[in-house]
Amino acid sequence: MPIEIENIIFSRFVKQSIPFEFISISELYNRCEKSAYDLSNPHRIKFHALIIITKGKGKHIVDFQKQELFPGVILPLTKEQVHSFSKPLTVSGFVISFEEHFLTRNISEQNLFHFLQLFHNPNILLAEENMELLTPFFDLLLRVNKQTNTNLKSELINSIFLGLLFQIKRLSIYQHEVFESQRFKDFIAFKQLLTKKYQESHNAKDYANDLSVSYKYLNDICKEISKDTAKSFIDKWLLLEIKRNISEKKYTSQEIAFKMGFNEPSNFIRFFKRFTGLTPNQFQKESGFLPSVRD
Repeated sequence: MPIEIENIIFSRFVKQSIPFEFISISELYNRCEKSAYDLSNPHRIKFHALIIITKGKGKHIVDFQKQELFPGVILPLTKEQVHSFSKPLTVSGFVISFEEHFLTRNISEQNLFHFLQLFHNPNILLAEENMELLTPFFDLLLRVNKQTNTNLKSELINSIFLGLLFQIKRLSIYQHEVFESQRFKDFIAFKQLLTKKYQESHNAKDYANDLSVSYKYLNDICKEISKDTAKSFIDKWLLLEIKRNISEKKYTSQEIAFKMGFNEPSNFIRFFKRFTGLTPNQFQKESGFLPSVRD
């Protein structure tokens, strides 16, 4: 049966003034079941999220990649990613959903660096015995989030959540590389620029010029942080976004080609086939997605 990727905005299931929610995974499943929404269907989120596993084992699909779930696994999900939960529910834990501006609007430059670096990882692993060190943050978030007193509530939740992120990063610090602050910020700036400029250019030198850095510097920080050259990073990002667009069942191949900055659909199909060995039409059929795409 064809599967359609749905865009999920934060307010779809969360009806509150503060763009932040802390909920158990079982509560999320119950809520979606009552709303007749199937979490096992892939969906593109329009907000950020953090999935924290405390018990059980399972799987989670993020951007067409399988992630194993077990106690201590934490999945940072960023806006625009496509993901799906397993069915039936086999794990326990929490899901934190929030609009990015909720955390970053008044954040210091140093704390922003920690946040960006944490969410740069596809997954984070904590030792199972260290999970109990997160419990005080969970308890506080649960209590404050349910309080009806709105005086400084947003600020308090913001502080507790940032503390939780610090604790996660502190406990997982030896599993992930730590990059020099300015170089990492420049890499993030490149990523952000790519999401805005991809329709205009796929040329790494254009991005270096816009960022007022040398092409060599941009290439060096990309290789250091992503293990890819700047050009390869652009190509991989385009490929992932194309897959997301194909799976949304909204656009023809020609529409995706122009949306992604290809002047000719034939160049788009050639680009996609070079990396996947498939045409867009073949990909959507093999993936179980059946949007109206014409090769």
